[in-house]
Amino acid sequence: MEAEPRLAAVLRALTSREARAGYAFVLPALVLFIIFRIGPTLAGLVLSFMEYRIGRSNFVGLQNFNRLFADPIFWESLRVTLTYVVISVPLTTVVALMMALLVNQPVRWQSFFRSAFFLPYVTSLIMAGIIWVAIYGPSGPINAIFALLGLPTANWLEQPGSVLPAIAVMSVWKNFGYSMMVLLSGLLAIPGEYYEAAEIDGASSWRKFTSITLPLLKPTLFFVVVIETIGAFQVFDAVYVMTNGGPVRASYTLVYMLYDQGFKFFNFGAASAVGVVLFVIILLISLVQRRFLSERAS
Repeated sequence: MEAEPRLAAVLRALTSREARAGYAFVLPALVLFIIFRIGPTLAGLVLSFMEYRIGRSNFVGLQNFNRLFADPIFWESLRVTLTYVVISVPLTTVVALMMALLVNQPVRWQSFFRSAFFLPYVTSLIMAGIIWVAIYGPSGPINAIFALLGLPTANWLEQPGSVLPAIAVMSVWKNFGYSMMVLLSGLLAIPGEYYEAAEIDGASSWRKFTSITLPLLKPTLFFVVVIETIGAFQVFDAVYVMTNGGPVRASYTLVYMLYDQGFKFFNFGAASAVGVVLFVIILLISLVQRRFLSERAS
């Protein structure tokens, strides 16, 4: 009987030491997270209520937000961003799902194709943008193919009607590999017995996809859509490299407006206000995702 209290005391001591060791290992990462994530976020929130320029700062309350919402350029950049999201997210999702289904087939060189399709995702976005500028150029391969087929050519990045779809296509090529891998993990988690039972019942490939694959893949698919949407709202690098927000602000996104306010006009208060609005949009999307996953878990 005396051994039991001693054992409990020893276990508590070990647990306490293990907990302290765990905290010691986590502490450096936590400090860096606070310095480089939480700190800038709080600083941006504070700056959004100030007229902050180099050398002077004044507290202005909600004036930055009032000016922002009264600025037609803000609403135009929001429209451009939403248009880009509507074009980019469905395209990326469909391509990623098709590629995930393809590389999930038991074919030769399966691992090679998985790696090859994932390769654009780890490519530098700046380098990818430069390559696609050449592809879309007047003497690029797209116009060469159009000329060969007798179709009219165009400078795709200098026409307001085609610039956003052109950037979206580049982003699909760049980003579908990540979503493909996430969807592939969802496909691999589906028990093979379901497909075997469907084959015994004589179900077609399309019926198996709509009755087994798609329903069981919905949580993963929803996660992919949310992640892609968050990324699409933050698009900047591709726009900066390929169009600089042009032509005539046809690709002038919210993040590009934030960049202009902060690093061209040095109006850090206005830039922070744009960042806060964008943060709220992304936060709402994240809350929708959390609610969906919580309902499914319950």
